[in-house]
Amino acid sequence: MSRQSKTPKETVDNTVILERNMEDVMHASMMPYSEHVILERAVPRVEDGLKPVQRRVLFAMNEAGLTPDKPFRKSANIVGETMAKYHPHGDSSIYDTMVRLAQDFNMRVPLVEGNGNFGSMDGDTAAAFRYTEARMAPAALLMMRDLAKETVPSSLNFDDTRREPDVLPALFPNLLINGSAGIAVGLATNIPPHNPDEVIDGVIAAVKNPKITLDGLMKHIKGPDFPTGGIIVNPQDLPAIYATGEGKLYVRAKAEIEKLPDGKSNIVVTEFPFQSNKAELLAKVLEHAQGKREIIQQISDVRDESDRTGIRAVIEVKRGYDAAKLLTYLYRYTDLQKTFAVNMNAIAEGRPMQLPLVAAVNYYVAFRRKIERRRINYDLRVARDREEILGGLTIAALNIDRVIAVIRGSKTPAAAKEQLCAEFNLTDRQAEAILEMKLRRLTGLEIETLENELAKVRENIANYERLLADPLEMDREIIASLKDVKRALHSERRTELAGEIEEETVRLDDFRRTPSRISTRPGTSTA
Repeated sequence: MSRQSKTPKETVDNTVILERNMEDVMHASMMPYSEHVILERAVPRVEDGLKPVQRRVLFAMNEAGLTPDKPFRKSANIVGETMAKYHPHGDSSIYDTMVRLAQDFNMRVPLVEGNGNFGSMDGDTAAAFRYTEARMAPAALLMMRDLAKETVPSSLNFDDTRREPDVLPALFPNLLINGSAGIAVGLATNIPPHNPDEVIDGVIAAVKNPKITLDGLMKHIKGPDFPTGGIIVNPQDLPAIYATGEGKLYVRAKAEIEKLPDGKSNIVVTEFPFQSNKAELLAKVLEHAQGKREIIQQISDVRDESDRTGIRAVIEVKRGYDAAKLLTYLYRYTDLQKTFAVNMNAIAEGRPMQLPLVAAVNYYVAFRRKIERRRINYDLRVARDREEILGGLTIAALNIDRVIAVIRGSKTPAAAKEQLCAEFNLTDRQAEAILEMKLRRLTGLEIETLENELAKVRENIANYERLLADPLEMDREIIASLKDVKRALHSERRTELAGEIEEETVRLDDFRRTPSRISTRPGTSTA
């Protein structure tokens, strides 16, 4: 048997080399990615002030019925519902979002109410989602109100199995009240939070005066109001910041100097700059002092005495040293004074825009008017449908003997329906309602109830039509609603806007001379 000769297999080169300009490649690949990150991840919408993941968390909680009057539910359940139905991007991003919405030191008006360890100002992270529980905060209900009345557009979710809102109705201007922060591709946003009372007053003023100026708006919106308080030391820069939508704010901790009986003094810090890690900040203050012999010789201890009653950090100053001058030095060279870079970018008209304050408020006013008109149109449509049904039931009640005769004389429900429509000039929906009417509605009391309800429905229809025909009347309706929201969200201002502050230049050389034995007056503070 002859051995078959083996011939080597031919190799086929299927390599295809495409030569393309790098600019074209970057444009075709990077631009869609950048657009997705900007529009669908990192930057909030101007209407409701929410990023997609925040909106989906709140919507999932609303769909699950986790209202403030219901028991808490495990965070793992909420995260799973959100991920399975609306946001398939991993549980950590969803849980981190929910945690932030519940933190009163990050949110001026929290939208989620948490039960368990949701982190702290000391940088402590929240417990795992299998341990914590959550539900919607009362403010979240205001974000959701009238959602079922087709007030906002909706889109299919990622797998086309259900619909989710593109924005929430947002009965209050969440973008300005809670602010926002995010980093996209080539774009970032950092909007400071504001006092809810002031912002709502500003929106009401804009509703009354469509040509409101920045000066007119700032009579109501004085400046940012951080949840952790603090002092803005350059409020004179606010008009320029609000005029352009960008700028720098200098926020310092609120501190007082306590005079002790033994001649020593304490610098007591009760409020820290926004988004400061309290424990880390105090550690860095001590580390900075230890690196400067002239400073550490003045400080005997730095400790955190904060508890459930409030924030209290103490810097003990040795006897004979000027605590006020030391505090001024610490403001200048430590994070007891921080810079907040304002960059008011948001998605408006389908694209990212840097928004001056007046534009941000006017966008919300236009959105609020659109929501109100859609709500009234929905209520009008429902009222007209109800009027039609009640009109048919009233006709049946007044002609009950003939109606019964027609029904009994018909062989099928369809024939009865057709005969009723022909004899009493009814619509199909009216005839269907009559056929489904219960016998108890034939009593005199029930007939009177039908007539009263019909009169009330017709009164509502007239009111809805009047509102739709008169923009000024609709504005009055919006203003009344905003005033109700203001009462629900009422909160005193926490961040102080400093007056004229004479900045005292303090250097290390100023501490190298012999310490003075002259003590500061009780309560003296550069803050």
